[in-house]
Amino acid sequence: MNILETICHRFRPVLESLGLENVDPYLAMIKPSQDSKFGDYQANCAMPLAKQLGQSPRIIAENLASNVALDDLCEKKEIAGPGFINLTLRSDWLEQQLNAALLSDRLNIPKTPQPTTMVIDYSAPNVAKPMHVGHIRSTVIGDALTKIFRFLGHQVVTDNHIGDWGTQFGMIIYGYKHFLNAASYASHPVRELARLYQQVNRLVQYHRGQSKVGDLLQQQKDLKKKATELRQQHAQENKKTLQKQLRRIENQLAQTTTELQSIAEQKQSAEHDPETNHLLSAHRNIEQDVLLETAKLHSGDTENKQLWDQFMPLALAELERVYQRLHISFDHTLGESFYHEMLAELVSELKKSGIAEESDGALCIFSEAHDAPMIVRKKDGAFLYATTDLATIAYRLKTWQPDVILYVVDHRQSLHFEQLFAAVQKTDWPSTNFVHVKFGTVLGEDGRPFKTRSGTTVGLDSLLDEAVARAKRVAKENNAELDGNSDESIAEIIGIGALKYADLAQNRESDYVFSYDKMLALNGNTATYLQYAYARIQSILRKAETNIDQILKSNIKIKLHEPAERALGLAILQFSEALNLVAADYRPNHLSHYLFENLAKSFSHFFEQCPVIKADSPTTASQRMLLCGLTAKTLQLGLALLGIDVVEKM
Repeated sequence: MNILETICHRFRPVLESLGLENVDPYLAMIKPSQDSKFGDYQANCAMPLAKQLGQSPRIIAENLASNVALDDLCEKKEIAGPGFINLTLRSDWLEQQLNAALLSDRLNIPKTPQPTTMVIDYSAPNVAKPMHVGHIRSTVIGDALTKIFRFLGHQVVTDNHIGDWGTQFGMIIYGYKHFLNAASYASHPVRELARLYQQVNRLVQYHRGQSKVGDLLQQQKDLKKKATELRQQHAQENKKTLQKQLRRIENQLAQTTTELQSIAEQKQSAEHDPETNHLLSAHRNIEQDVLLETAKLHSGDTENKQLWDQFMPLALAELERVYQRLHISFDHTLGESFYHEMLAELVSELKKSGIAEESDGALCIFSEAHDAPMIVRKKDGAFLYATTDLATIAYRLKTWQPDVILYVVDHRQSLHFEQLFAAVQKTDWPSTNFVHVKFGTVLGEDGRPFKTRSGTTVGLDSLLDEAVARAKRVAKENNAELDGNSDESIAEIIGIGALKYADLAQNRESDYVFSYDKMLALNGNTATYLQYAYARIQSILRKAETNIDQILKSNIKIKLHEPAERALGLAILQFSEALNLVAADYRPNHLSHYLFENLAKSFSHFFEQCPVIKADSPTTASQRMLLCGLTAKTLQLGLALLGIDVVEKM
């Protein structure tokens, strides 16, 4: 049952009878009330209709209220103010819906009558290096969207488009040939490969940075001079155009200065690391050499292909270990290598059709909406990530025939996806919708991208370990009766759940500050708080020495006598509305907001106002236990759709 959908369905024919071309904008003005004194739901469409119909908004509201068929749902339809329609639902109708939800695995929420087929592309790590904190957002957001869309009845294909063919493997191959510690590789191969990648990458970054210093210093000098001139000119003329120019120059100067600082930090780090310092002079051309090793791999070089075949199972096994710990799986894991043999034919077809054009030796796709073209083949004949992405789309369209493809990728790739989608529009490929589900950056408490004290990116494994270790302390502090095994398993659930929820509770497009203390707090909008609420309900049922099934066998049903009972019942029934909000704009934080602000807070108020075990009568106690059980059921389902488990004790 979706109350809002039901109300909108009843209003639709009444609005259509007014002769409106499109009633959807007015239906969107029907929403849950923010304050119970204004009823349970409000229809606020009379005011905008007044301008279009040339009538008093109050008269329009009265006409709508008198003609909409809601008597079986509503006990009151009140006109307030200039034309607000306040709707108060019948308590007996709410009770019917709640009792039906109790008997349903899906809380009596139907699947969509119009399912779509969608491909969701998420996580997508480079497998040559360990997963890090930067992968957590794509992974958990994509997984939550998958679970929610499947619950709603859509056909979802998940595809982990891993990076298994790019320059990162050229780095590992170069490192294997020059810096391998054979003993370490024999005992801990994945760890050694990660070390090789990091070592080579550090050398590449060092030499790349040093080669840019001269130009950057000159650029910084020129920008400072230009900024000074503009400030002097601005003081004399005070023109808006000068202000804009000055702001642009100052932004460029800030970026240049930041890049120089970063290069200086890289230089200091490399030169103060004994293992790296003695390699700097011997590997001055390492970036070009890495590209050569990558090119050899792509051209089928026997040695490099054998090394790749040797490394890949190790890298994939490590990847799978992390995903298992997160309880995340994919329908398909098709990396860049899967599409490699398709690229030449694809590019040939793009050129033949006139979609791709030669420009300075490169093959490009131009778009009127973008100044720069999307390059699909470089002057030297090499293909790019964009080429692989086009081949991936072609394969997905042919294989799965999706209605929509979602890319859960950070916001820094926005331009790439704009160009990619524009390129596809030029083809005669099957039509589909493309959505870039973009997200912001995980920040440390200093407001900068979350890093270790040494300045390296935080590994996902260490992130999980620390979250679980802290969760273990929380579990011990709150339940001294847990045995060792329970303590370990509960800590894993709480810690990983807290990590996921901390991300999913944010507006995905915003950056957010990572804090272990905040995400594991037993108060506020955290998974820990919601898990504790669930565990508290289970504790109530244990103390009552009963369960929901036993109560139902005695033919007792939920009754809403007290305001706090009714408020909780209404909150439970609004669960499906939260799911629809997620589906509308691909933001899981709508669900987390509902679980905390609507459901958990309503339960907390109910628990304060309405004794359960010590209710006035055994019947009332049983009725309230049913309401508690349904709350727990809703919490469990809501958290499960976010990829988070619950615990029976906490």
